[in-house]
Amino acid sequence: MSSDTFGSGRSVPAGLWRDADFRRLCAGQTASQLGEHASLVVLPLIAVLTLNTDAGRLGVLRAVEQAPILLLSLFAGAWVDRWRTRTVMVLADAGRATALGAAVVAGVLGVLGLPALLVVAFAVGALSVFFDVAYQASLVRLVRRDQLLRGNSALEGSRSAAQIGGPALGGTLVSLLSAPIAIASSALFFVLSFLSIRQIRRPEAIPQRAERPRRVRRRIQEGLRFVVGDPLLRAVGLASAAFQFSLATMMTVYLLFLPRVLHLPGTAVGLALAATGPGALLGSLLAGRLPNRFGYGVVLVTSAALGDGVMLCVPPLHGPAAVTVPVLVAVNFVFGAIGQLVDVTVMAVRQAVTPDDMQGRAAATITFVGMGLTPIGSLLGGFLAQRWGLRTGLLVTAAGMLLSPAVMALSPLARLGRTLPAPAVGSLCGSHRWEGE
Repeated sequence: MSSDTFGSGRSVPAGLWRDADFRRLCAGQTASQLGEHASLVVLPLIAVLTLNTDAGRLGVLRAVEQAPILLLSLFAGAWVDRWRTRTVMVLADAGRATALGAAVVAGVLGVLGLPALLVVAFAVGALSVFFDVAYQASLVRLVRRDQLLRGNSALEGSRSAAQIGGPALGGTLVSLLSAPIAIASSALFFVLSFLSIRQIRRPEAIPQRAERPRRVRRRIQEGLRFVVGDPLLRAVGLASAAFQFSLATMMTVYLLFLPRVLHLPGTAVGLALAATGPGALLGSLLAGRLPNRFGYGVVLVTSAALGDGVMLCVPPLHGPAAVTVPVLVAVNFVFGAIGQLVDVTVMAVRQAVTPDDMQGRAAATITFVGMGLTPIGSLLGGFLAQRWGLRTGLLVTAAGMLLSPAVMALSPLARLGRTLPAPAVGSLCGSHRWEGE
């Protein structure tokens, strides 16, 4: 296999953007993330603004949307490690476009109620699990390990561009037009992602399969053992779990707080949420520079504390939209910038310490550990909003966001220096030893 083959690990030269297949991957991932971020705002806003859903039912909708992470992440990791990531991503895009297309038809026919939204949310969430695991594994098969930070910075930068347009477009369409058109916009982006990723031409090498394939359950167990056995990956999983649980709890209250306490229309809600996009773009640029200058540990702990703590500025807000919207834009900009800096840095650490034949399972295991509790978090957010009120509930859930940087500060992540750690020794395809054993 030539040196420019997808999967060789040496495919992309010094200039990542000179590689046409990397550009196709990045463009497809951008469109996919744009569709995903639009749907994450469109479906709850339709429930709140069109169906007049209360806090408890909104929590159920968001829990159903996130449940596939808990149910399917480990299976997706075991599956992706044995198949071509391009195929997985293309099928996931086609499935999500079809699910949203069915919701558009339901809306046109006037039968788009909460049960239909629940079905669509679960389907899109399930296929997104497979896409997200696959695109993370695809990068490792495309670039050298010393290019992972820059490659992740590029891909996460494209995700930032999606965050700029997705929430703003979703909020505007739900507010000004109709539910079917708002949903159709998300479906269109998944079609664009399908077309772009399908154009990747290089054959992709996948990790060599054993003559007798091991059962999925055993492969899942290997992924769990690998992550639990590595101190850095274990810390990443715990910090991610603390962050995602707190974020899910807060966002359920947040999506109700903006229209019902601050009385913001859908357009203003979309604008406020979209501010995370340009912030995340800045965060992606900083991620390519700050860890090498100040050290990965310092950047992770400091950034997480600042980015999560800024959400405490939201609960005290009062006044007209002319006052509250600029503050919300500023808060979300900082949250997006710092959050993206942490995401890119953590992903580079995770990919650096993981062997090629474990990338899918490691990503899926950390996704499972990190986001598996988000459905419970969403339900808890709805409960707190009903029990304590939206303003108090938002204050409590925003304070809970500080748990993640506390976990990082007490873990081996805080002691990382200016260079990425080496991969774990060996492979789980046979006998395996982790570093430190």
